[in-house]
Amino acid sequence: MADIICIIGNKGGTGKTSLSHLLCQGLGLLGQRSACVLTDVTREPLLPEGRRYITADARTPEALSKVVDKLRTLEGWLGVIDGGGNRPEVDRKLYALADIVLLPFRESHEDIRTLKADLERFPRAYALPSQWPTNPWAREAADRSVAQHLGVYRHRILRPVNALSATKLLLQREVPEQLPTPLANACRRFARQMLDVLEIEYADMLDPPEEEAREDGEPARADRLPAYASGNRH
Repeated sequence: MADIICIIGNKGGTGKTSLSHLLCQGLGLLGQRSACVLTDVTREPLLPEGRRYITADARTPEALSKVVDKLRTLEGWLGVIDGGGNRPEVDRKLYALADIVLLPFRESHEDIRTLKADLERFPRAYALPSQWPTNPWAREAADRSVAQHLGVYRHRILRPVNALSATKLLLQREVPEQLPTPLANACRRFARQMLDVLEIEYADMLDPPEEEAREDGEPARADRLPAYASGNRH
């Protein structure tokens, strides 16, 4: 049976759609088969050509039920459902059917306030720092804010997905034949984290220490981060 990952949350602008495609592309780069499932009625489906995953249109309840039912029959697949649109009633339905639920948030106080309410509403969900700053000073301030305001949830906070302008290439109707290396690395990083949470084995031919270098050239330092969750599947 396929594992279902849903990316939801009441706060807009946290990158739910970008993260869905980022994750699926990374899964494909790690040899995993996945489908990126669109549920946001305000968006149009993207073409699968050039991507390392398939796309599925599930913008109606009937279509979503059919897509999920089909995915559940596919051994070794992962379904990533983009719960964009900030629809609380849809979020509740997606939460009920998901194996893993992600609540992305940015470093703003408004995002953190909304996230705290969502973490209480969805007790199985993980918080995912999204579009996280790469500037050392901004990163330190963002990490400090998380530690201060979300300390009680620290075991449910995943490692951040850094801000990367090239991510928008995955949201084009047709993706370029060659994606930038920093984008591919970011996709792999995110996918590795989720596979670890799901306890799914995978092959990664890249040298992790080299790939984990920050986009600004500074190595990521675990000691500067809150105690993000890792490897504990719900």
